[in-house]
Amino acid sequence: MNIPTPIKSAARSTLLGALTLAALGATAVFAQEAAPAAPAAADAAAAAAPAMTVDKGDTTWMLVSTVLVLLMTIPGLALFYGGLVRAKNMLSVLMQVFMICAVVMIIWVTYGYSLAFTPGNAFFGGLSKMFLAGVDTTTLSETFTKGVAIPELVFVCFQMTFACITPALIVGAFAERIKFSALMLFVILWVTFVYFPMAHMVWFWGGPSAYADPSGLIFGFGAIDFAGGTVVHINAGLAGLVGALMIGPRIGYKKDLLAPHSMTLTMVGASLLWVGWFGFNAGSNLEANAYAALAMLNTFVATAAATVVWAAMESILRGKASMLGAVSGAVAGLVAVTPAAGFVGPMGAIVLGAVAAAICYYFVAVVKNMFNYDDSLDVFGIHCIGGIVGAIGTGILVNPALGGAGIVDYSTADFAAGYAGTATQVWAQAKGVLVTLLWSGIGSAILYKIVDLVIGLRVSADAEREGLDLTSHGEAAYHA
Repeated sequence: MNIPTPIKSAARSTLLGALTLAALGATAVFAQEAAPAAPAAADAAAAAAPAMTVDKGDTTWMLVSTVLVLLMTIPGLALFYGGLVRAKNMLSVLMQVFMICAVVMIIWVTYGYSLAFTPGNAFFGGLSKMFLAGVDTTTLSETFTKGVAIPELVFVCFQMTFACITPALIVGAFAERIKFSALMLFVILWVTFVYFPMAHMVWFWGGPSAYADPSGLIFGFGAIDFAGGTVVHINAGLAGLVGALMIGPRIGYKKDLLAPHSMTLTMVGASLLWVGWFGFNAGSNLEANAYAALAMLNTFVATAAATVVWAAMESILRGKASMLGAVSGAVAGLVAVTPAAGFVGPMGAIVLGAVAAAICYYFVAVVKNMFNYDDSLDVFGIHCIGGIVGAIGTGILVNPALGGAGIVDYSTADFAAGYAGTATQVWAQAKGVLVTLLWSGIGSAILYKIVDLVIGLRVSADAEREGLDLTSHGEAAYHA
């Protein structure tokens, strides 16, 4: 019997959905059946753990920081990217970013948190907290001070917002030409096999009270990443480049005018990103103390320096400073200071922001044209390159002799901050960057290929010419 294609497609989608729900349901039942053994294990763990102090100020700051990071994504990143595309694709970008947030939130509480922040091996966590098993209003997460903690539910929420914004950043690299269904499937696969493992490798450790416990691979190198230079920016930036290369350039690239349709909205989005980034960076301290203030100040001055340098370079090389250049510089500075925020001094942050702006400008203005790849909104040139500059620069500028805060040694009685030396720390940082590039690059390429075989990555030429607002979503961002 010849079944119409739409019916077959709907049936296939329904079957896949049913199988997924059945699998999740079966796992939930298994978790419930295994629950009676949990109290005994929990009691044993509680007896072994030191008493923790929870401060309402820290908890409040972390709740506020969580909302600030969400603000970065919706509406911040959505408006920033939306203004940079053509009007016929504005709504598609808003929809992509918004839906990525919603989908990743469900995945995070289902199994993402467990894969990222429970013991497992050097690459992946385990499934002991799948469906947030064992996480409730009484469980705590230790901060970077021994014996100080925040409610674990707050930590779950805070890290969830990082998991949301990271895949949303990728969208800018292949904006205006990807299938909505393909993007959603890719995001589900990507956070599972690329983001969660990266978060585990960089950020998982036993905490100050169990600092000798097994940690993630990159943490074990001795690499430091305060708020996600590797996990978020290098990771997303390279995934974006791989996607742009595999999907191909937009129709009319370097032939037609593909200019931003609203720099006003882009400036609003960039401003919301900057404001939200204080939650991203200062919130990553997990406590409301002087280190959070240091991260906040660095987020101010590194961004300001990068903005000034980018605008100055445009003025010298092109004769005019543009709004697009100013916000590009700002984002480059924000990206570069992310891994360094709580480690470097304010003067070091200014240097880091200025250097990042100059190098990112070169990649956006020169390298992209040289190699002729269509990274639509410069995700690779700003996020990946800026993240690399920030990660390596952190290894240099954390040095107390250069005004840095040093790195706390939890094996000492007074938790003294020190510095292993430039060569040692930069090598640790470089190893972390290399692992991130390999994991993200290879993993993303495999996942794009899978999605392309199952669904197809790119919309039709006719749909691309008409615009994704109407062809993918049946509505428009603007009406005449």
